[in-house]
Amino acid sequence: MRRLALLGLLAGAGLLSACGFTPLYGEGGVGAGLSRIAVTTPDDRLGYRLREQLEDAFGGSGGPAPLYRLATEVEQKRRPLGRRIDDTASRYELTVKAAWSLTPTAGGETIKGVQTTTVTYAAADQPYAAIAAQQDGEDRAAADLARLIRLDMMRVLAER
Repeated sequence: MRRLALLGLLAGAGLLSACGFTPLYGEGGVGAGLSRIAVTTPDDRLGYRLREQLEDAFGGSGGPAPLYRLATEVEQKRRPLGRRIDDTASRYELTVKAAWSLTPTAGGETIKGVQTTTVTYAAADQPYAAIAAQQDGEDRAAADLARLIRLDMMRVLAER
């Protein structure tokens, strides 16, 4: 029974290797090139958090020269949701849209994309709590955008 299972596993591995499947993070996949992307974002808090999240997602070590330059333009809109008795918002909806472009440093075709994410956060009565809630919403939006941009770039690079 063990021999039969081992034989089946080896046959499956042989078939999978012959199909041309390349994992995104495997040798020759697009995952290796992601660590050599230089990221530029707007000079504000949200841009800084997005750059930080993207660099973490790409696993950049800052060692070798970058193969690509990623530029992002970020636009955010805040909309009040719900109303209290005193006609103030009880929650806010933060929609962040990031247009990105990936350009090879050696020259070549620029890859472009747009990602949007929406998060909500509670509106607090105390000023410090309100600022902390807004910043937490921005942090969550930056993390989600970094994930979406990374997946979008990997998809596009894998198709090439």
